[in-house]
Amino acid sequence: MKKKMQSAVLVGRYYASFLNLYLVQAYLNRWRNRQQETRFHLEAAMQWLCRAQDASGDGGVARSYSLVYNPYFKRKGWIPSYPETTGYIIPTMFDYAGLAGRQELFDRAVRMAEWECKVQMETGAVQGGTIDQKPTPAIFNTGQVIFGWVRAYEETGREKFLESAVKAGRYLVEHQCADGAWRKNLSRFASDRMSFYTYNTRTAWALLVLAEAARRPAFKDAATRNIEFALTQQTENGWFRSNCLLDPSQPLLHTIAYCIRGILEAGVLLGNPRYIAAAAKAADAVLERQCKDGSLAGCFNSEWEPAVGWSCLTGDAQIAGIWGRLYQETGTQRYLDGMKQANGYLMRVQMIDTGNPSLYGGIGGSDPIHGPYGRFEILNWAVKFFSDSLMLQLSIEKQRPRQVNRDR
Repeated sequence: MKKKMQSAVLVGRYYASFLNLYLVQAYLNRWRNRQQETRFHLEAAMQWLCRAQDASGDGGVARSYSLVYNPYFKRKGWIPSYPETTGYIIPTMFDYAGLAGRQELFDRAVRMAEWECKVQMETGAVQGGTIDQKPTPAIFNTGQVIFGWVRAYEETGREKFLESAVKAGRYLVEHQCADGAWRKNLSRFASDRMSFYTYNTRTAWALLVLAEAARRPAFKDAATRNIEFALTQQTENGWFRSNCLLDPSQPLLHTIAYCIRGILEAGVLLGNPRYIAAAAKAADAVLERQCKDGSLAGCFNSEWEPAVGWSCLTGDAQIAGIWGRLYQETGTQRYLDGMKQANGYLMRVQMIDTGNPSLYGGIGGSDPIHGPYGRFEILNWAVKFFSDSLMLQLSIEKQRPRQVNRDR
């Protein structure tokens, strides 16, 4: 009886929270607003990330802001700091600090890196889940924080950041299988339907960045083995097997983008055109499915057919960044066009027309906001990738006009 009463209370809290005025506005209007200058939307997004760090109170970045009572986290509002995503938000904060010329943002990035050192597990791993959950090692999360530590080392010259990154890199190498895959300590927060996750190519990319910073060839070798393994999972049409958090038959655009970006950046760092071509093959397939408003389906099946009727905004932002990087590498105009369309869509669904500072500048998990990915939440990684894509677009537009290949 007690458990039933507790369950009823949780359900009651969930539905009562729908009375929130801002949620009603979000649900009915889907946060459509007039697109403004790119820098305006970027500044709003970065303001949200700063508030998310302030809300955590520990130096990390709050995982998300839940517009309704979240039964899993048993709260509404700010969710505790998330080591994984705080790790890769660090480079974003450094990038914007440089663009805006603001020391306060630089200091925020350093505080994030210091917090990551403090919460790193003794083994060198980074825990899965939020900081208030029982620490369990997660391969992918460990790779993502390496990005932050390496960048913090490069920006500050402080050896402690490189030491933490190397310790994490050693953990990854020690737990890698001979064929290049990671099969142990993947994450207790993802599905066990897959014995490996192909999207760990983004972890391989982190190892390549670390190999260069620490001058450790072993990290480069491990990264290359993983990319080679991932390519054995790519089908003829560019799709990847075992490439999702939950359902490998119709992976999230979010994890599809993780996988593509890891292979693409590995190809650039290693000077390997085969890797770049493999990434482009998948990115091209997604580009062909872009909707007129710039959005994309949240999941795709093995034939690259949209598998759901909602959009994963994190994935939209990630894919926009991939198209931007491919434009930089190839000069192909359609990549830049696709990027601008996606960014325009994201700017229109960004939470701007609100008086609630906890929402202002945010990007929802799904569009519509009641979609299943990050349902009724602003996710810090959605805002991070959106900010990255806007900064990349600004960087491209700032460069001198170049001869582009319009036929490819």
